[in-house]
Amino acid sequence: MSTLITNIAEVTTNVPTRDDRTGTLTDAAVLIDGERIAWVGPAADAPAADEVVDAAGRAVIPGFVDSHSHLVFGGDRAAEFEARMAGQKYAAGGIRSTVAATRASTDDELRTRLRGFLDEMLAQGTTTVEIKSGYGLSVADEERLVRLAAEVTPEVTFLGAHVVPAEYADRPDEYVDLVTGPMLDACAPHAKWIDVFCETGAFTVAQSRRVLEAGIARGLAPRVHASQLGPGEGVRLAVELGAASIDHGTYLADADIDALAGSDTVLTLLPGVEFSTRQPYPNARRLIDAGVTVALACDTNPGSSFTSSMPFCIAVAVRDMGMTPAEAVWAATAGGAKALRRDDVGVIAPGARADLVLLKAPTRIHLAYRPGVPLVDTVWKDGREIR
Repeated sequence: MSTLITNIAEVTTNVPTRDDRTGTLTDAAVLIDGERIAWVGPAADAPAADEVVDAAGRAVIPGFVDSHSHLVFGGDRAAEFEARMAGQKYAAGGIRSTVAATRASTDDELRTRLRGFLDEMLAQGTTTVEIKSGYGLSVADEERLVRLAAEVTPEVTFLGAHVVPAEYADRPDEYVDLVTGPMLDACAPHAKWIDVFCETGAFTVAQSRRVLEAGIARGLAPRVHASQLGPGEGVRLAVELGAASIDHGTYLADADIDALAGSDTVLTLLPGVEFSTRQPYPNARRLIDAGVTVALACDTNPGSSFTSSMPFCIAVAVRDMGMTPAEAVWAATAGGAKALRRDDVGVIAPGARADLVLLKAPTRIHLAYRPGVPLVDTVWKDGREIR
């Protein structure tokens, strides 16, 4: 079955040209054949298809690639959010309350919530999502979180090293032994990635190295949470170990930026976190101008960023982080794909997965220009219209 989407005012292909990294086409058409994109080009040259969809002068972008989320958890932390809005400072320790709620939830309860969050994301144009564990922090609970995540995405990250759970509060190195031993053994068969929260209040650089190297030895590729709450050495550790991404990056030294710019490690910015915690927004303009590859993601979680809306994150990145609309859309699509080391998503090109979003707008600029407005009209996932 082939589908031609034609009469498109603007297509963001993310196939770079000499002057335009977004590879923007106007008066264009896209041909879907099965699960893949078969052709992209001028509408006047479009081939025949079994079905024709008239975009009516609206814009088409790749499906969003959300490369950082925590979707499998129980409970929420609304009271904590209220306290922050009243002036209480965010700290990593709040994660433990979600751990208690998650451990008390059944698999079916967690699965139902997970699918609900995925439906929210799809309705807002997200077609690829990474999901982390990290709210179980026991062998049995971390195993079931990665197992449940693997039911819905191949991009599963084992984050047993999220924080030290209460029962190991005075024995953090023993908890690292657990993470790098029995917990990793149980979780590795369900995961693709290994992650660690390298931060004051979570794990030291030495502990983080142990976790990442153990995961690498088991065939998991590294990712790192770092420099969210203050400056530290996590960025340089991530670059040294060839991590696909370092996520947060709120507090970066010049040496961190230089290291990232000279590496293949993507810096994933999470504007929903700064919005929710009232921390300073990272200066994306500084990062991009320095040559750092930047992605945007939602970091959907109950504590520091309970949003599943990539359009919201794009609007914040443009308004408060110095990104242009084109840069923000690229970061939320092709940038996210690079953070997952994928070349089959985040792009509209022959052979790529047919993950597309038709906007209720003539250009991608409207994603930032009209914040809070539901601008997603139609979503195709693997060539199938799902909304």
